[in-house]
Amino acid sequence: MPARDIAHHTVKTALLKDGWLITDDPLFIRFGDSKIYIDLATEKVITAERNGQKIAVEIKSFLSDSPLTEFHAALGQFINYRIVLEEEEPSRLLYLAVPLETYHSFFQTRLVQIVMQRHQLKLVVYTSDLEEICQWIS
Repeated sequence: MPARDIAHHTVKTALLKDGWLITDDPLFIRFGDSKIYIDLATEKVITAERNGQKIAVEIKSFLSDSPLTEFHAALGQFINYRIVLEEEEPSRLLYLAVPLETYHSFFQTRLVQIVMQRHQLKLVVYTSDLEEICQWIS
């Protein structure tokens, strides 16, 4: 099993505060010869907005000196994981969890905005200090 991102606990706590039930930590899917580990799988506790919605969340803290390099790796994971989920759990949506600071400083750049649109990247933006979800971007 791969190592957890440093923000794993923060995002897990934020999702719980937001009314999500953690069903898998991590979500393991065997796909052919590949073993896929997505950081978290959740289900929304029944509400009017997201009745029974299921999601998977891949967590990234973007702490290195090169956010673009981290983004390349995260995007590759996201695309691969989304393909596996479409095949194995088509009702589950995939989100990439990113810190609020990174969202404001890096995810607003033109390149990232174009990539997000073309690859239909879904984000969950979290605060590290308050351990809360700030924004859902679909």
